[in-house]
Amino acid sequence: MTGGIAHDFNNLLAVISGNLELLDQRAKNNPDLTRFIERGLAAAERGAQLTNRLLAFSRQQPLAAKSVTMDRLIDGMQDLVQRTLGETIRIKTTTAADPWPCLVDVSQMENAILNLAINARDAMPDGGDLTIETDNLDLTDGSAAQRLNLKPGCYVTLSVRDTGTGMEAAVIERAFDPFFTTKDGDKGSGLGLSMVYGFVRQSGGQTRIDSIVGEGTTVTIFLLRNIDGEVDGSQSVETPDTIAGHGEMVLVVEDDGEVREIAVAMLREFGYRVLHVTQGEEAIALMENTPDLNLLLSDVMLPGGISGKALAEAARAIIPDLRVLFMSGYTRDAFGANGRPDPGDDLLEKPFRKSELAEAVRRTLNSG
Repeated sequence: MTGGIAHDFNNLLAVISGNLELLDQRAKNNPDLTRFIERGLAAAERGAQLTNRLLAFSRQQPLAAKSVTMDRLIDGMQDLVQRTLGETIRIKTTTAADPWPCLVDVSQMENAILNLAINARDAMPDGGDLTIETDNLDLTDGSAAQRLNLKPGCYVTLSVRDTGTGMEAAVIERAFDPFFTTKDGDKGSGLGLSMVYGFVRQSGGQTRIDSIVGEGTTVTIFLLRNIDGEVDGSQSVETPDTIAGHGEMVLVVEDDGEVREIAVAMLREFGYRVLHVTQGEEAIALMENTPDLNLLLSDVMLPGGISGKALAEAARAIIPDLRVLFMSGYTRDAFGANGRPDPGDDLLEKPFRKSELAEAVRRTLNSG
């Protein structure tokens, strides 16, 4: 059910945000109109975040895992967390002396930490102390791991501890349920903790809540140590010049007419030559007569019996050096449990902003 909602809802959001961005490009000299467009884009972004939280809970969101250490991630978030929580919350961070790396999607981990911090703030309406702590935990002893309901191994832990109201046992039992909340209706959707839970489970980890009523709550995330990987400290900076098209030819395959129209219009604005069809058979026939095609931009779920993944395999048999960029709001049915395409391919999540499409297309073309 979650996957079906995500697929349809993300297509609708892609149409809404895409049209608004194209309109924004043409309304630069009209500040009143620009203000309304920005409000619409902000609402579409909130809708996309809601869908992503549902996918996170169901462990069906695509993840881009990197080898990172939690101390580096926490250091980069301190200002954001402090601004979010306000001046009444005192924040303390403690990190391991020699932190182990773990494999995790950095942006999703940052969202998880922010959600835990916001929950902690709401549990301290009169202010209090928030402690974010990371540590290395050796649970190779099976009995020690069993006490925490974990498989034996080495773990990286991240704990968020508050001095708030605490939770009763009955509340802890339901804390990870989607839409369950003890807050007033206008203060939370009940998806924050469920998103954290689903994301951590999808990442191969576990989440634990310890709480004492009247004293506070500690939420601890356990992630397996990445023994083989080095820490990925790379960062890329995209500029308008580096993401613009240079006349490369792109084939868009998308059965939703409105999403297809938006993608085609954006790509042409970027400087690409664009062809477009609605399903796999049409795409294969077109590629057989278009040897100078540079990129296939295809939805994952297509009608006509040929999925995006099958289309990519057929395309490479015709044009061996063709680059492939998938787009979808729900990928598990096509890509399997990890929700990721094959190495060498890339994935653009719907709904996408104009800049995200430009960056993804340029990145995929430059990957050869």
